[in-house]
Amino acid sequence: MRVANHPPLRDTDVTSGWFYGFVTGTTTDTLAPLNVADRCDRCGAQAYVRVVLPVGELLFCAHHAREHAAKFEAIATHIQDETDRLHAEHGAGAGAVS
Repeated sequence: MRVANHPPLRDTDVTSGWFYGFVTGTTTDTLAPLNVADRCDRCGAQAYVRVVLPVGELLFCAHHAREHAAKFEAIATHIQDETDRLHAEHGAGAGAVS
């Protein structure tokens, strides 16, 4: 079965199908600053770290960014860390693990 408007994958070229040919990604040149509407994908708190992956992005609060840093640093194409804003807005203890 073929999906409308998307060419089928060819056996000889794994980068030619709709998944590879028509997906647009976020570039580091166009990343907007994180704001109050950006929420942690793990817990829903305000996000201060954006992890850009080859196939999308994840947003993390400071706590979960620290918790998962070793895992995402190995595969991330870009990490936008705005935890300095957290400390400026809420003090040095903000985002600390208790």
